[in-house]
Amino acid sequence: MWTCPKCERNFKTTNQSHTCSNVDMGELFLGKPDNLVLAFDALLMEVSKWTPCSAGTAKNSIVFASKKAWLIVKPMTKELDLKFYNDEPLDSYRLKKVSASFGKYAHHIRVKSEVELDQELYAILRIGFNHSLK
Repeated sequence: MWTCPKCERNFKTTNQSHTCSNVDMGELFLGKPDNLVLAFDALLMEVSKWTPCSAGTAKNSIVFASKKAWLIVKPMTKELDLKFYNDEPLDSYRLKKVSASFGKYAHHIRVKSEVELDQELYAILRIGFNHSLK
């Protein structure tokens, strides 16, 4: 793992090309409803237990990485968009969208409140985490 000295994000490849962002995680939640902040806090507490895992900010999102980026959380107006990848498309009512992307599949889950973050949802996210460890 390589950590960019400017933005402190972790990457699989040394000197990996990226756009540095020095946005504070809290800034991404300015003006957002409390339920989104609580949902993100709960998500952060859970996935931070999975190792290796680090979190950093990009321009409009929070990127979680293990050996590579595995979860991109985008705070939207009324919900969080959680995006992760897998080699195969998954089938679950929890998935808002699944699309082919560069030989893998991008999966999107939308979360409006902390209540939606249950063991079933974490099990789906764990698939994306495990995919990133390959």
